[in-house]
Amino acid sequence: MQGESRSQDGFAIEDHVFKSRRKKCSGWLYRPRGVSRPPVVVMAHGFGAQRDFGLPAYAERFAARGMAVFLFDYRNFGASEGEPRNLVNPWRHLKDWKAAVAYVRSLPHVDTGRIALWGSSYSGGHVIVTASRDPGVAAISAQVPFVDGITSAWWSGIKHAVQATLAGTRDMARACTMREPYLVPVVSDPDVFGIMNSPECRPGYLAIVPEDTAWRNECPARSVIELLLYRPTARAREVRCPALVIMGEEDTLIYPPAVEKAASRMREVTLIHMPVGHFDVYLGEWFEKVVKIQGDFFARHLGL
Repeated sequence: MQGESRSQDGFAIEDHVFKSRRKKCSGWLYRPRGVSRPPVVVMAHGFGAQRDFGLPAYAERFAARGMAVFLFDYRNFGASEGEPRNLVNPWRHLKDWKAAVAYVRSLPHVDTGRIALWGSSYSGGHVIVTASRDPGVAAISAQVPFVDGITSAWWSGIKHAVQATLAGTRDMARACTMREPYLVPVVSDPDVFGIMNSPECRPGYLAIVPEDTAWRNECPARSVIELLLYRPTARAREVRCPALVIMGEEDTLIYPPAVEKAASRMREVTLIHMPVGHFDVYLGEWFEKVVKIQGDFFARHLGL
C-alpha cells in the first residue's frame, strides 16, 4: 500500500506499508527519476536498529545510480507495528524479509526480475539466509555481517556470555509468565552489560542514531539467547547468486575468520578486507569507499 511521496534531487521517496504475519510494516521506496522499471535493492538494518539509522545515505547513493531501493523497518521497530518494542528475533526478521521481497515483487513500477538484497551486521546474516532460500534474488551485499552466534559469543568473552545468558533466561521466564519484558541496553560501555558493549559499540552505534528519534536504547533480553542460536553461515553454501562480503579486520563484534569462512562457502563471492571496526562503514571516508564498491557491484549484477 502506497502513501505519501516526497521529492528529492534525482529521485522520489514514497511511503509504503506491507504486512508480515498480519502486522503492518513500514517501508520507503526510493524511485530514481527518468528510469523506467529500474532494478530494486531491498534493505533493512542490523541488531536493534531502525531504517533511519544511517541507511538513507546508502539508499540515496544507490537511487542516484538508477536503482530503486526499498528500505523497511522490521515488526516491533520504528513505524512498524508490533509489541514488545525493539524485540530482536532473527527468525521473525527473516519472515519480514520474505514479506518485504514479496511486496516489492508486487510493485508495478520496478523490474521485479532484478532484485538485490543489502544487509549490514545482523541483517548481513539475514540477506545470506534469504538469498539461500530465494533463487530469484540477483545479488546480495553483506557488510560486516553477523554469520555465527557461537563464534560471536566466544569473541565477546566468557564474562559477557555469562551475563547475557542470565539476562536472557530471566526475560524468557518473564515472557512465559506473561509479564513485561526484562529489558537490557542494546549498546553500552564496556563496564556495563549491553548486548553490544565492546569499546567501539556505544560511540559507533549512537553516531548513526538521529537526534530526534523516539527509539530507546533497550530491548528484551531474550534477544541474546536467540542470537546465540542463529547461524547464517550454515546456509552460505546455498547462496546461488553473486555475493559481495565486506569484512572489518578490526571488528570487535564479529569474529573476522568466521566471516571469511562463511564467504568461502558461497559459490560466487567477492570478499573485501577493510582495516575498520564494526561501525566505521556507516560514516565518513569508509562509508564513501564502501557505498562506491557496493554501488558498482549492484550496477554490474543488475544490468545497469
